[in-house]
Amino acid sequence: MRAAGLGEVSELRHRDTELLVLSSLSVEAFGISSCLLSGFFIMPRRMLMPHKSVFSYSRPPKWLNGGHTMNSARCGYRVFSANSSEACMELAKKITERLGAELGKAVVYQESNGETRVEIKESVRGHNIFIIQTIPRDVNTAIMELLIMAYALKTSCANSIIGVIPYFPYSKQSKMRKRGSIVCKLLASMMSDAGLTHIITMDLHQKEIQGFFNFPVDNLRASPFLLQYIQDEIQNYKNAVIVAKSPDAAKRAQSYAERLRLGLAVIHGEPQCAELDMVDGRHSPPTVKNTVHKGLEIPCKHQSPFPGIELPMMMPKEKPPISLVGDVHGKIAIIVDDIIDEVESFVAAADILKERGAFKVYAMATHGILSSDAPRLLELSAIDEVVVTNTIPHELQKQQCSKIRTVDISLILSEAIRRIHNGESMSYLFRNIALDD
Repeated sequence: MRAAGLGEVSELRHRDTELLVLSSLSVEAFGISSCLLSGFFIMPRRMLMPHKSVFSYSRPPKWLNGGHTMNSARCGYRVFSANSSEACMELAKKITERLGAELGKAVVYQESNGETRVEIKESVRGHNIFIIQTIPRDVNTAIMELLIMAYALKTSCANSIIGVIPYFPYSKQSKMRKRGSIVCKLLASMMSDAGLTHIITMDLHQKEIQGFFNFPVDNLRASPFLLQYIQDEIQNYKNAVIVAKSPDAAKRAQSYAERLRLGLAVIHGEPQCAELDMVDGRHSPPTVKNTVHKGLEIPCKHQSPFPGIELPMMMPKEKPPISLVGDVHGKIAIIVDDIIDEVESFVAAADILKERGAFKVYAMATHGILSSDAPRLLELSAIDEVVVTNTIPHELQKQQCSKIRTVDISLILSEAIRRIHNGESMSYLFRNIALDD
């Protein structure tokens, strides 16, 4: 290499890094002190030539050619609780303890005018967010807390927003009745619009509810925990029989009986919610002929509504006397269902089982709503023990009724969160679960 002249610059390459080597005279041109004249001063090309592209003589980074895509499993995650009450945050705290994570920093409160306000106190940009929302007695407030927090996280550029809702509210209003509405479908649309991208729930009242959503829904099962409770906590459970308090609950009861290798009993004829056709206008036009203008007469009840049309009359339902199919004499009766809310049907079923010779009566369900006067009625009933999970906070009900026992299901929820964040299969959580379970 020839010697560099005055003000000349020679380029050298060292380990694929381009550097400019300046002579001592060149250094003076840049205002460097004369004490550096004895050696060389090395400066990156981009500092000397800012007018050129910094990538003109070097390899461009991968993200410019689309060679690198962000893996969602590698980004961070946060777990938030959307509840404003301390009692509702117990499940969220148990889940974060199992995950070894801290609960996200957020403030959820009700203003003096009743409005809900949510403030996120940390950055969530690019993170997978899990919102844990248990449903207390004030259902509508809990829904607004969830929706507002989801929308706040959406506008804060969260990567994905997964709602962990152990008990899905309004799940009983999943069918059209009279001139009502399918509220569960409305709620699903609201959650999607708010920014939720995934739902984790447990034992939906109707499995068809999953079809209301336009994003994935994981409907977990609490039955493994309840089955384990029967085996561990009920003495001589081999002498038990699983009872369905209505024909609608027969499939669930059959699932429990087959897994525990126990007998099955079904109660038929319990009080049901009958639809009163006489008060909703289904018998209009009126059966009595009124005096109206000529040509607008309404036919009487013995005539067809319109000429040439004969409509068959639907026979009204008649409730049969309550009966028990199965033998419970001298055995432990375990009534299973998905929800315990208004307990009159459970109390009536327990009375029948006691009359037929049942030794003890247990009531077992996933969701213990226990609204209204339920704790007092259970305390006075023939039921010996009520077993529910902690999908819904019921500490206040436990103070009113000493028969209530709680089964913790935070383990399966924390495992679901871990698998979704890491991009692992959820099939492990649905082992040996049939379509009817």
